[in-house]
Amino acid sequence: MSDNWVVQNLENALNSWNEKMSEIWQLVTQSPEDFKGGSIWSVIVNIHGAVKAIGLALLVLFFVVGVMKTCGSFAELKKPEHAIKLFVRFAIAKGVVTYGLELMMALFKIVQGLISTIMNASGLGTADQTVLPAEMVTAIENCGFFESVPLWAVTLIGSLVITVLSFIMIMSVYGRFFKLYLYTALAPVPLSTFAGEPTQNVGKSFIKSYAAVCLEGAVIILACVVFSLFASSPPEINPDAAPVSMVWSYIAELIFNMLVLVGAVKMSDKIVHEMLGV
Repeated sequence: MSDNWVVQNLENALNSWNEKMSEIWQLVTQSPEDFKGGSIWSVIVNIHGAVKAIGLALLVLFFVVGVMKTCGSFAELKKPEHAIKLFVRFAIAKGVVTYGLELMMALFKIVQGLISTIMNASGLGTADQTVLPAEMVTAIENCGFFESVPLWAVTLIGSLVITVLSFIMIMSVYGRFFKLYLYTALAPVPLSTFAGEPTQNVGKSFIKSYAAVCLEGAVIILACVVFSLFASSPPEINPDAAPVSMVWSYIAELIFNMLVLVGAVKMSDKIVHEMLGV
């Protein structure tokens, strides 16, 4: 690392950004079962099991309410085709509640397969590192004390923005894990609505929303792939420009690309919800 304070400050900010990018690359491909050693998942599974008893009770309630609203009279229940239809609905709904955790994990693994396909097709095993161009480092190190004063101000502002953006981005990825855990823990309640025809839309909306949370990972990894391609072709440096102009133009373009990436990560849930019509 350079001994120049300006260069060190920029390099520290970029190192923080690169660390967060690598962490995101790892988190998006990680299962909630393995996240943080699986300790959180074990608690969520226990909560899911406790809520399942409530879901089975609600299953009967929604089934009875559905029968009362869809049947004009009890005479209709005597018809074999109608009785079989109600029995099949109840059996399917009970199976969905009982094996909801397994079904949700199966859906998650399907989406993880999509994410792996995207990563393999991009040819990127990890996120590309963003580094300072060598010619800019040389220009900064050749500056005198008074020439370095405006560079300090530009560097402080740029480094602060880059660091803040890196934390905003990683928080969005961690937020996806929180949503996965919340959906998993409370799943038996909305899934029990499949027992009644009038209430089944609640269960359908829940599955779509859960699928959207899973697909957020695909949008995030796509955004990271696009940014990595930008990072592999850094902004052009004009060697004839003044060091302050050189640093300012580089940081401005770099921050713009980072803002686009952070915006895509932050809006990943909205993008997927629009795709699924949730």
